[in-house]
Amino acid sequence: MDNRQALGSWLSGPRAAAEDAGVDFGYRGQQLGLPEQGPGSVARPGRRLGALAVDWALCMLIAYGLITDGYGQATGNWALLIFFALGVLTVGTLGFTPGKRLFGLRVVAVSSGTVVPWRAALRTVLLCLAIPAMVWDRDGRGLHDRLAGTVEVRV
Repeated sequence: MDNRQALGSWLSGPRAAAEDAGVDFGYRGQQLGLPEQGPGSVARPGRRLGALAVDWALCMLIAYGLITDGYGQATGNWALLIFFALGVLTVGTLGFTPGKRLFGLRVVAVSSGTVVPWRAALRTVLLCLAIPAMVWDRDGRGLHDRLAGTVEVRV
């Protein structure tokens, strides 16, 4: 290996260096047995973020209009509580929130396909903490999904 190859592998990162060495990472969701594209494939980050923004805006609107009648710290706190209730109730029964439905996403359990309420509650608690949702694995699942045994897929 000459100096240019060594420098190029350093600049492109460890994944590129591993791929050059022959490691096959596959596509997102391959280890979970999901298709690469189309319905049932792992949801992309843009759609997930859009769905989260819609759900949060809906919760802020409910908190602002029905509970606090004004914007302040209390509105954000109530919105977080409403977001938790929305996530547990809708994901635990239907498999999606209004934002996820709007963006064509669904939450499924990796083992059985249906999300039971305790999985939805665990997932939503970790999502409300925010940090677990920012740590992703190779399949594009956040830590909150991984610990709850769920994955967000396209419908």
